Amino acid sequence: MSGGQHGPGRWPVSALEPAGFVARPGGAALAYYDLGGEGPPLVLVHATGFCAAVWLPFVAAVRDRFHCVALDQRAHGASAAPGGWDFSWAGLGDDLLALVAAVGLERPVAMGHSSGGAASLLAEETEPGTFAGIYCFEPIVFPGEVPLEPNVEGNPLAVGALRRRSHFSGREVALTHFSSRPPLDRLDSAVLAAYVDNGFEADPAGGIRLRCRPEHEAQMYAHSLSHDAFARLDRVRCPVTLACGARTDAIGPAFLERYAARLGRSEQVVLPGVGHFGPLEDPGLVAGSLARSMAGGIPVGDPPPAYPDSA
Repeated sequence: MSGGQHGPGRWPVSALEPAGFVARPGGAALAYYDLGGEGPPLVLVHATGFCAAVWLPFVAAVRDRFHCVALDQRAHGASAAPGGWDFSWAGLGDDLLALVAAVGLERPVAMGHSSGGAASLLAEETEPGTFAGIYCFEPIVFPGEVPLEPNVEGNPLAVGALRRRSHFSGREVALTHFSSRPPLDRLDSAVLAAYVDNGFEADPAGGIRLRCRPEHEAQMYAHSLSHDAFARLDRVRCPVTLACGARTDAIGPAFLERYAARLGRSEQVVLPGVGHFGPLEDPGLVAGSLARSMAGGIPVGDPPPAYPDSA
């Protein structure tokens, strides 16, 4: 696992150190992390607003099956913002392909959450056969033939991001704030700690500040329905697991069914007790689902498993 202490004045000393950086057009550089493990390669792609380190509790549950590599998406964590404010989600797929090529990963499995799920599908659509399999937890894919135009003012998530509190006086204040307010109050405690320790940096003026700036996060949301992943799903050549939380208020079973109708080999899974942030709420639950899906290939045409929401 990459990690260790930062140099003098850096915060916090527990934060992960990137294993390296992948150069991207416009001078941007993507940070990636070798999180260890044994087995075939697994590439982990986080959701908008988070960073690679939030996968650490998930990795703890799969490192006996996979060798895990994660990246900070553009403008998140230690990765630079794109030149020219290019937050096109097609670029997220290209970033993932660049990582796979730079690290020399041979047909890895992709595990993507939310925007990370969309990035995984977009990458496979651009270069079919890149992945041995894809596990998407609630990928943000607009189910229409024609993508929508990017929009900040008309997108509630983008507007909310611009209002995001981006500065705290210290680590404990940030942890207390997030653990008492939805939706992050449902996050696993180790995930939340990893987010604060790696999603923030020391502010020269004092305290800590978000690495993913609110204006960048808003642009991510503004472009979330402006890519053509849905129209190109038939280009995906690998098995795909489409998963959602039983408590989701975002990408539920009806969306998954529409995606599956365009895919070749796919399965749909509804996981109990979690919502849209499932991999961050119950990493072990989602890790077990991934392991089952990838154990022997994905069946074709089977109905989605029924998991009663017992919580």
